[in-house]
Amino acid sequence: MAKKFTTGFLTGALITIATAAAGLFAFKKTVLDPEDQEAERIEENRRRANRKSFSAHQG
Repeated sequence: MAKKFTTGFLTGALITIATAAAGLFAFKKTVLDPEDQEAERIEENRRRANRKSFSAHQG
């Protein structure tokens, strides 16, 4: 009886940990990564605009 309880408890704990990890991974992929990509895109556009502006004002 105690062995079944221990096995069930450990299995449940592992499944809970795996589910939490999968949820965090999904959150990262759907929320955090797109925000980082957008910030990189904006920064690259800013750099391009600065180069273009600098180049346009050269003699």
